[in-house]
Order: sequence, then C-alpha cells, then structure tokens
Amino acid sequence: MQRFILSKKNHIALIGAILIIVGFTSELGFKNETVAALSFTIASVLGVAPIAIQAYQALKVKVVSIDVLVTIAVVGAFFVKNLEESAIVTFLFLFGSFLEQRTLNKTRSAIKELTEMAPESALKQMENGEFEEVAVDEVDVGDILLVKTGAKIPVDGTVLTGEGHINEASITGESVPVGKKKDSGVYAGTILENGTLQIVADRIGEDTTFGRIIELVEEAQDSKSEAERFIDRFSKYYTPAVLVLAIIVWLFSRDIELAITILVLGCPGALVIGVPVSNVAGIGNGARHGVLLKGSEVIGDFSKVDTIIFDKTGTLTVGNPKVADREIYTDNSEEALSYLASVEKESDHPLAKAVSKHIGDIKLYPVEKTDVIKGGGIVAHVDGHRVAVGNVALMEQENVYLNEKVRADIARFEGMGNSLVLTSIDGELKALMGIRDQIRPGVKEDLQRLKKLGVKNLVLLSGDNQGTVDLVARELGLTEAHGHMLPEDKSAYIEDLKAKSHIVAFVGDGVNDSPSLALAQIGIAMGGGTDVAIETSDVVLMNSDFSRLPHALGLTKATANNMRQNIAIAVGVVLVLLASVFFSEWMNMSIGMLVHEASILVVILNGMRLLRYKLRY
Repeated sequence: MQRFILSKKNHIALIGAILIIVGFTSELGFKNETVAALSFTIASVLGVAPIAIQAYQALKVKVVSIDVLVTIAVVGAFFVKNLEESAIVTFLFLFGSFLEQRTLNKTRSAIKELTEMAPESALKQMENGEFEEVAVDEVDVGDILLVKTGAKIPVDGTVLTGEGHINEASITGESVPVGKKKDSGVYAGTILENGTLQIVADRIGEDTTFGRIIELVEEAQDSKSEAERFIDRFSKYYTPAVLVLAIIVWLFSRDIELAITILVLGCPGALVIGVPVSNVAGIGNGARHGVLLKGSEVIGDFSKVDTIIFDKTGTLTVGNPKVADREIYTDNSEEALSYLASVEKESDHPLAKAVSKHIGDIKLYPVEKTDVIKGGGIVAHVDGHRVAVGNVALMEQENVYLNEKVRADIARFEGMGNSLVLTSIDGELKALMGIRDQIRPGVKEDLQRLKKLGVKNLVLLSGDNQGTVDLVARELGLTEAHGHMLPEDKSAYIEDLKAKSHIVAFVGDGVNDSPSLALAQIGIAMGGGTDVAIETSDVVLMNSDFSRLPHALGLTKATANNMRQNIAIAVGVVLVLLASVFFSEWMNMSIGMLVHEASILVVILNGMRLLRYKLRY
C-alpha cells in the first residue's frame, strides 16, 4: 500500500489542486461552508498520506526529515480547524516535489544521453565469412566487424579496410567528423557518418572508452563533495532543532498556529538540494564536452588550483617525436645502426619508436640480457657486443668517453630542442641522434586561458634534457621548467609544493606519470594515455584534447560558485521567513510553504545554468 501511494504522488497532487479549487469556489462563490470544508478535508488527508509515509520511513532509520516537519505541521493545522492551510501546504509540498524531480531529471540528461548512445548490436564476421547481426555482448576481442554509413561503432577497435568520417562527439565533445582509414583507431558509441569500415575489436563492453565514460560519470554523480557531506550533517541536527524551536514557541506563546508555521518555514529543502544539483549539472556538462570529473570532491579541489604541472611528451607535445638530427662516429655506420635498431625494437618508448622508424628496414640481430636503466636507457648484449642506448648520464655510467666534438654536438642538439639518444658499442660512442616532438597546436593559447582563470604557476617537469625543456618553456611562456627529472624527482617536487600550501594539479599520460597523478591534489590524465594514468587520475581529458583543460577548470570554478550561490539563497530564504514570523503580521503557513517551494526551484534552476556553461575566452 505504501509503495502504491508513493507511486501516485503526482496524481494525488492533481486531485488536491482540484479539491482546493472546488473548496474555494464553494466557500467564496456559493457560500457553501459544508462542501468547502469537505473538499479541504479530503485534500488534506489525501495530500498528507505520501508525506506521512516518507516521514515514517525516515524515522525508521532515525532521521528527522523535512517530511516529518511538514507532516506534524499539516496534522496540527488540521486539528486546529485550519483546513484551507493544511490542504494548500500538502498540495504545494507535493507539487514542489514533482517540479523538483522533473528539473533534476534534466540535470541528469548528460548521463541519460550517454547510456542511450550505447550500441546494442554489431555486424560480426562469422566462420563462413558472412557478416551477421549479433548483440554487442556476443562480440569478443579479435572479432572482425562491419560498420556501415549511419551505424554506431560497437567496440573500440582498429580499421582493417575502408575509409570514412566518424562523429566522435560522444567521446570528445567535438562534433566535427574525424577521417578514418586503415590502422586508425575507432571508439564505441561514435557514429560513422559516411563510408564503410571493417574493424577488428580491441576492447569490448565496459572496457571500451565509451563504457568507462559511462561508469566514471555514474560514479561521479553518485559521489558526495565535502560541502554535501557538511550539509547532510547540518540538516541532521538542524531539522530536529526546528522541531524543538516550534515546541518552545508553543510552550511560551500557547499559539499552536505560530508553532506549526515555524515548522513549515524552517524546512531546509533548498539547502539540502542546492549543492547536489550544482555538482550533478557540472559533471553532466563536463561529460558532454569531453571532460570526465571523477566525483564532486574533485570539483572543490580543482576550482582552487593555483599550480599546474605538466609532463612534456604526449601532454604539451603531440607525443609523436621524430629524428631531426644525427651524427655517426664510426666508419661502419650500417653495423652501428643495425645494433641500435635491434635494441630499440625491444622498447615501446616514443623515442625508441622514433629511432626505429628513422632507421627503417635494416638487418636485425637477436638481443640478449636486456637491462632497462631507470631514467637512463637500455643496456643489452647484441651479436656478442655490449650495446648501451640512452642519454648522457647512461654513457657516463658506462664509462663511455665523450670527446670535445661529441660534447659540442650534444650542446648543439640540445640548443635546438632535441631529446638525445646516444649509442655506444663495447664502451665506444658510435651514434648521436636528436629527436624532437611537435608542440600541440593551440597549447600556448590554452595556457594563457589557464592564467586568466587564476592559475599562478605553470610548471614543466620532464625527463628530457634541460635544453629541450627550456626551449619548450620559452615558447609556451611557462613559469618554470625542470629537465632530467625521474618519476621520484617529480613526486618530490610536488610534495615540496604541497608543503608550501600550494593546490597542485598534475597533467600527464604515461605509466611513469601515475605516482605524480596520484600525489597531486588533482591528477589530470590525457584520455589517449595509458590505462594506469587514466585510472589514477581525478580528471580525464578525452581523446587527449588539451583544449578541454581550460574548459574543465572554468567549469569547476563556475560549479563551486554556483554551489555557494545556492547555499546563500537557501539560508537567506529560511532566515527571512523565520524573521517574518516574529516581526510581521502577513506571514502564514501557506505563504511560507509557497516561498519554501519557490526557493527549491530557484536553486535547481540556478544549478541547471551549468548545463549551458561555456568558457568565454
């Protein structure tokens, strides 16, 4: 019965409204007090039923909720024969709940839209070579799928054949279609606007980028910020305090109507709903614009950030370095390059990939006893020779002699912004390569936006040489730049800043960035980075789109401000209403409930403004 009554709350509110109209029409139009009293009585009894049930459920878990206050107030008004006010209060409370739920549903539209975008079926290649439509759940990693024009990409995968343009707005927030061809990566939930593609499934179900977005946004919207937790604690004691105040007023004044009015006016509804609606709307806006904020707690901390630290490769740069300069210090260059290519083929490091791509097709030798030197490079045995590939520090560790010409070349390469890869064979330097990465387009303008948003320190920490780091810092106008930084050096630097009371955010994309991402108050991962970095972070910029960072910071600041506005509105309304009870003659229970419900709608609508937030500069 309780469940049935609660499910019919909106219908009860509508019946209540009709009965109130009938009551006032009978009383004022036809002077029929009997029909009026009957209408108001039925409206009061019907209206208080769902409210009383919610009050009972709250009291069962030892919570004195708003429903408890309203139930006591309505029952009290009913027994002192104030039937009009008891009927009006129950209607306004139920109608307010209806409007509140309706507007709150709009703030959750981002996650609803995301879940509706999730693909449900796929065209899978069967054993006979034909493609058949199957449920997405029946697709396994390695399956070959066919995607036609207008269809959703069912999994994260790689294009095998075909070309087309895909709308990736559900992942990146960018509506401009992206061209795809052989070996291009595609995301589940995106839409093929033209062309036909065959793709191989790399990630399926919840493991896809789209699946993780939905999971992270749902978790974020369910989490509570420090402000929300404070308000929960506050309302836990505040609501019983209002009840005690009403009892005290009745004991001293013997005015039951005044005591009942205080119960209605003291309801902290707007205060309880104001902060969550701001957080949900802010997180929803971020999800639509390619920014994943992992929880309400992140919003408060991120909005106060004064220092942002950046990794270089893959963050400020595109992460696709190329060999720009090289020097060979042996007559047998082919053998040296073969040994170098053999060692670099063992590594997934971006610099190693750049070297392998530069050397191209060449004879490769088996590599034995590979030893990765942290922050230095690789030492391996190739074709009976000890080959060391890495930076200057590794060469010094290997006691490789660097003559004046080599040191001049190193200084020249560093001055041009190169990262260095030196190769020694049996203790003799054979090759020096300078590798440069391109700065992401638009990064300089994005960094200026961060400064306008109040970030005082923009710091670059990189494992690259100081010359490269300084060159990037000068070009981008960074506050500080430090090279030759190992992961533990970055962590120590962050610890030092935190000890000086700075609020620090770290932006990175690699496994080696994970300690720094976890240590900073706010860890920001590039969405195209490693899974470890994304899992460790607090904020994810989808598709590694750096331009989302200013939007993310601006959004959290706007959300934090919106939260404060809602708290001020809620507290201000309660104070004004309670003051009006004691210092004015016009305030009554009906007017109080009307203002109370109006204040709830005001804070909800104020929170909903965040759904339309866009950075202005």
